[in-house]
Amino acid sequence: MSERGSSGALDETALLARLRAGDEGAYETLVRGFGGRLLATARRMLGNEEDARDAVQEALLSAFRGLDRFEGEARLSTWLHRIVLNAALMRLRQRRRRPEVALEDLLPRFLEDGHAADPAQEWKLPLDALARRETQELVRRSIERLPDAYRNVLLLRDVEELDTDETARLLGLSESAVKTRLHRARQALRTLLDPQLRGQP
Repeated sequence: MSERGSSGALDETALLARLRAGDEGAYETLVRGFGGRLLATARRMLGNEEDARDAVQEALLSAFRGLDRFEGEARLSTWLHRIVLNAALMRLRQRRRRPEVALEDLLPRFLEDGHAADPAQEWKLPLDALARRETQELVRRSIERLPDAYRNVLLLRDVEELDTDETARLLGLSESAVKTRLHRARQALRTLLDPQLRGQP
């Protein structure tokens, strides 16, 4: 029995019905259909292939055990995405990360009159540079250097494209704290990227 619709997309309703009926083949279909995207999400959060695979495995086991609690308010793929993000965040909390840059060192400095201490710090990213693989790698490495509290907010909001409310719930923060951390994380990321991207044609 195929869960593919006429467009070739996975029919999540049919798959969910099979999963709830205990159809073993449905589990394989779920892993084949969503595993790649879930692994990519875990990699972005954890930056490590082994940890990412472990997080996805934990997330899938958690999802299988919690199928009876899935009420269908969101798509099955969205629900799985949230579970993988939770598993990745748990792993981040359990491990000591590599040395981080102090965020204050990366934020813009202002004079007493409110003007920027370094007006040349106005950040303009060359659009053609964004398309380059080396630039994408540079951005990824720069995000890795942010303190976890700011890095996680930036990844969830700007990379995983969660809204403020969902990010706040996943991280156990208020929405205002998410907004503040996101703003500071973006500023810090610009400071890390600016010297390296200014010289690019």
